[in-house]
Amino acid sequence: MTAVLFDRRLWLGIGISAGCLLLLVRSVNGTDVLHALGGVNGWYLIPAVAITFLGYFFRAIRWRYLLAPLKKSSLANLYSATLIGYMANNLLPARLGEFVRAYALADRERLESSSVFATLVLDRLADGFTVLLLLLVTVFTLHLPAGHQSVQEGLFIGGYATLALYVTVIIFLVLLKKNTLKTLRFLERLLRPFPARLSSKVIPLIGSFLAGVRISPVGAERWGIVISSLVIWGLAILPIDLACRAFGLALPLPVSAFILVLLVFAVMIPASPGFVGTYHAACVYGLLAFGVSREEALSIAIVIHGINFFPVIIAGLFSLWKANLSLGALGKRAGK
Repeated sequence: MTAVLFDRRLWLGIGISAGCLLLLVRSVNGTDVLHALGGVNGWYLIPAVAITFLGYFFRAIRWRYLLAPLKKSSLANLYSATLIGYMANNLLPARLGEFVRAYALADRERLESSSVFATLVLDRLADGFTVLLLLLVTVFTLHLPAGHQSVQEGLFIGGYATLALYVTVIIFLVLLKKNTLKTLRFLERLLRPFPARLSSKVIPLIGSFLAGVRISPVGAERWGIVISSLVIWGLAILPIDLACRAFGLALPLPVSAFILVLLVFAVMIPASPGFVGTYHAACVYGLLAFGVSREEALSIAIVIHGINFFPVIIAGLFSLWKANLSLGALGKRAGK
């Protein structure tokens, strides 16, 4: 963990988060923000938190389908590892929670951690294409108010860039499967300008990773991945809508979908643990486009972030304790 603390990516993320927070707070009235937070209707937040945990449960279900070619894993262990991973993402830098999640399940299910991590790469690809579908639906069903067309154009560009990235990853995975030796040799040539120790680590890692990249041949399990992905992201829209309603804003549901897409792009930006600052900025500027005051938008952003931050940390720490695992030990393995 000491090495992680001296990682330049960590301090870059903290700097970006601090810059976003400074940009947000310098132009708001703090008293109005506190007044808006004081008037929130907490009854809307209870189902918002419940739906958030339901989303994690469907993530565990999808993960079970992805792991099916390796082992029929316990849904309880999958849910526990999912909560631990998302808790770690909120507390550790550089998205180490993904590695923590893999190690937590590998320990419980006695699987190779590289094979488990390979399923999480497929998990992220499933997320990526579902979000792209959500982006497509949002762009064609939601028309931003006059003066904000540049934001819509930015979403198009971001969508195309993300699509290109995911297609590149899929092509790379397909080539790895069909022409493993040629692809690895090509990758080795690409890595020649870098230190030899990098190549000596990356190539064996990809080899062991490749062993875990398997898609179930069972049609029902493949459809399970598709349907659970749609449910996961459909549920993710609702807490945003409920948070807005907690402040007395009854915005159309596509607006919440639009905010969700912005949040997805925001968490791709390097930031401090928990995506503080970048997450809030995406939410605030999204709501500003629909005439919400800056103070109220910041208040809503704080609540939406809180819904996704504090409950999963508590649940993740409880799952960690129940599994007799140590975050320090898992974080140390993830940071290697």
